[in-house]
Amino acid sequence: MTIAANRRVLSGMRPTGQLHLGHYHGVLKNWVQLQHEYECFFFVADWHALTTSYDDTAIIGQTVYDIVVDWLSVGINPGEATLFVQSRVPEHAELHLLLSMITPISWLERVPSYKDQQEKLRERDLSTYGFLGYPLLQAADILIYKGGHVPVGEDQVAHIEMAREVARRFNHLYGREPGFEDKAEAAAKKMGRKNAKLYFEIRRTYQEGGDLEALAKGRALLEAQQNISLGDRERLLGYLEGGGKVILPEPQALLTPESKMPGLDGEKMSKSYHNTIGLREAPESVTQKLRTMPTDPARVRRSDPGDPQKCPVWRFHEIYSSDDTRQWAREGCTTAGIGCLDCKQPVIDAVLREQQPIRERSVEFLNDPDTVRAIIDEGCEAARDVARDTLDDVRQAMSLVYR
Repeated sequence: MTIAANRRVLSGMRPTGQLHLGHYHGVLKNWVQLQHEYECFFFVADWHALTTSYDDTAIIGQTVYDIVVDWLSVGINPGEATLFVQSRVPEHAELHLLLSMITPISWLERVPSYKDQQEKLRERDLSTYGFLGYPLLQAADILIYKGGHVPVGEDQVAHIEMAREVARRFNHLYGREPGFEDKAEAAAKKMGRKNAKLYFEIRRTYQEGGDLEALAKGRALLEAQQNISLGDRERLLGYLEGGGKVILPEPQALLTPESKMPGLDGEKMSKSYHNTIGLREAPESVTQKLRTMPTDPARVRRSDPGDPQKCPVWRFHEIYSSDDTRQWAREGCTTAGIGCLDCKQPVIDAVLREQQPIRERSVEFLNDPDTVRAIIDEGCEAARDVARDTLDDVRQAMSLVYR
């Protein structure tokens, strides 16, 4: 991994319309925290939406806007994170094209989600290159920003490993710039005699004995250097690891906790299951949905005792309620001391309380679309600046610069 990539995070979402509480608890709350700890790039993956919905593009424009409003409403701050739209940064597409020249088809076919999605979406014709190649486009999305970390769930780790393999293959093919060893040794001297001597001792220890602790020390040494260029750091890192210059860093999966936000039926909250509560849904609608959600089927009458573990409402209590409230709900359910509507009321109050500031902020942004568009425009320009720099490095390495 390059030194510059260590603190950079890249993550995106497909524009599928207004977001729901499952997105909030599974992704967005994590993003809000990450923006304070890393250099974050968050993007609307509108090209990725075409991989499975290429025949229904009419709503993409509005959903792109909606998703950005939702991000801003939950507290994603454009002053701390870069928010942009994938298709507004065409460098993603060029890197995807260049990487497709070196990526074996077998790598794409073995991605677990390739066959899984084909099975789940049988009604759609997914025999397209776009669908086969979307993990490579995803790799390009990450590598174009030299992203050090990608927040994903367990089911997405295979995609990050794919990006790592592509970066490794690219660096192997194109990282051996002419005179690489001489340039690396000259770069080491720029660190000063003492640091250069230490660097070569660490390099010998790692390469002769495979000492991972020595590798970590070498990376820390390079990160601490203030008087060498980024290009020289990347040469020295490649020389330390025994390869060539690191042009595209290998990203790391930043595992995120699995969302515990249930749907109204107790299953995973998902639009495809029609069991969602919108992030900024009207209070009256939220109240109605929660009041009518199913409960333990054993409680046919008010006097029938129930089992909280068999009731979807209990999973909401696990997220939103205090220990005292959970104890009250458990005891009241198992003894028939309270009715199901009584049990639901604390959940209704807690969900509405959580949504209120989000809903209020969303009104401000919805009433000021010019500000939202300006945020998107500025984010796209900032993202393009970074992407152009990476693509310059890639073209140079592939000898695609003609002057």
